[in-house]
Amino acid sequence: MVGKGAKAMLNGAVPSEATKKDQNLKRGNWGNQIEFVLTSVGYAVGLGNVWRFPYLCYRNGGGAFMFPYFIMLTFCGIPLFFMELSFGQFASQGCLGVWRISPMFKGVGYGMMVVSTYIGIYYNVVICIAFYYFFSSMTPVLPWAYCSNPWNTPDCAGVLDASNITNGSRPPPLPGNLSHALNHTLQRTSPSEEYWRLYVLKLSDDIGNFGEVRLPLLGCLGVSWVVVFLCLIRGVKSSGKVVYFTATFPYVVLTILFIRGVTLEGAFTGIMYYLTPQWDKILEAKVWGDAASQIFYSLGCAWGGLITMASYNKFHNNCYRDSVVISITNCATSVYAGFVIFSILGFMASHLGVDVSRVADHGPGLAFVAYPEALTLLPISPLWSLLFFFMLILLGLGTQFCLLETLVTAIVDEVGNEWILQKKTYVTLGVAVAGFLLGIPLTSQAGIYWLLLMDNYAASFSLVVISCIMCVSIMYIYGHHNYFQDIQMMLGFPPPLFFQICWRFVSPAIIFRLKNATKPSRDWGPALLEHRTGRYARTIPPSPEDGLEVQPLHPDKAQIPTVGSNGSSRLQDSRI
Repeated sequence: MVGKGAKAMLNGAVPSEATKKDQNLKRGNWGNQIEFVLTSVGYAVGLGNVWRFPYLCYRNGGGAFMFPYFIMLTFCGIPLFFMELSFGQFASQGCLGVWRISPMFKGVGYGMMVVSTYIGIYYNVVICIAFYYFFSSMTPVLPWAYCSNPWNTPDCAGVLDASNITNGSRPPPLPGNLSHALNHTLQRTSPSEEYWRLYVLKLSDDIGNFGEVRLPLLGCLGVSWVVVFLCLIRGVKSSGKVVYFTATFPYVVLTILFIRGVTLEGAFTGIMYYLTPQWDKILEAKVWGDAASQIFYSLGCAWGGLITMASYNKFHNNCYRDSVVISITNCATSVYAGFVIFSILGFMASHLGVDVSRVADHGPGLAFVAYPEALTLLPISPLWSLLFFFMLILLGLGTQFCLLETLVTAIVDEVGNEWILQKKTYVTLGVAVAGFLLGIPLTSQAGIYWLLLMDNYAASFSLVVISCIMCVSIMYIYGHHNYFQDIQMMLGFPPPLFFQICWRFVSPAIIFRLKNATKPSRDWGPALLEHRTGRYARTIPPSPEDGLEVQPLHPDKAQIPTVGSNGSSRLQDSRI
């Protein structure tokens, strides 16, 4: 009996249950529980942990930002993570099939599919750019190190070549060292920025001017999709083996870059910029909003991926333990990545003789401009560049695996017959080919405009709506007593009281911002002015162009309110 209990615990099951009858022969299961944990870590820990969180922390009060960040993790992030894992594991269905719990809300599952589709299209384009930089780093000298290339402009000023500062018609630099010269350079553009804009992207002047498709990027996009397809060719059976490398090796690279970074001159200054608390910023609502959005989007809630990955768990797996471990690992990785990023940026700022704020950036500007430029200052810079971009590729692939598997699982579960179960590989191939074709416009000269547009608007407020409806439908339509009993049947214990309170009250209030998001807009009411009587009388007047003169019905109370926003625009944020 002891041996059986120990074996069950190794598989993440309730000790009193036999593990054999947990096996889902129709859909399949993870080879072991480590595969699920590593896949979920790879899904949650993505590019945003490296290139967005450190900048948000620096911008929103340094160490003081950690307080609202971990508050949001505790009251919103972990509870939602646990809910989605338990939801998918109990039903053993993807993001569509789970809504048998309440068929009226199946549209939420379709919403998750749409979100995963949008993100999957442009996310692989970012991975393909990382592939391009990875291949470009296989040279003795990095191509963005100097300003002597055909694509460079007279405004280019390289940190490694002081003579490049005087390119063009500008006056000679003032006497002094390179830092002094750079500080007095007018309109300086770095060689890494010009390499990014003028060579890699060949950026057009307008979002509507697509220009030509960049064939090198198109080729790398094909490589990205081929890699993703091959890793998912047998579903979770194959991807579960790949994540042993893709989910763990980024931590090896982060540690190598961290050790190298903290030994550089100026690294301590950069880290202090990252961590120095500015406690006055805690009182700003924007700081709390950024903390909530980073937790929300970093964990991948409402994308459908968590439900999908958990659906391949054995029924009695302890997903409560997994949700806490994975969530904390994700957030700890974000904090750790900040030390890696700002140690190098501090070194670069020290080398240039400028403030760290002058070189701090986020998103593509950090990954493909600022950090590559900093790497050129290191000895054996191609080696560090190869490691950095290989890490970005692995971080991106970990998320992309789950995005593609979410779509494939939803389609297969929805059809549900034996034929499509046997042809799941062809479904995966079809989805991958469709994703490649839809990503081709993003490799054009205007592609980066569309990529950033999709990144900011494709999955923003929709995720808030999806999560809130999911909480409401499970807790109040299906019934919280029923769901708590389901979890007790699955895990052997009910969800802790803290999670019960968060699911019913706290998390919906945070993610939906009930105070602002549920109020009607101030211009709500009848469309025609003559119908705006009673409580609708004190509303926004027509514009002067309408040529109408409106007399208030109650002149003594005719205080015209200012047009307000429903708050949704504040929730648009970067997924990458």
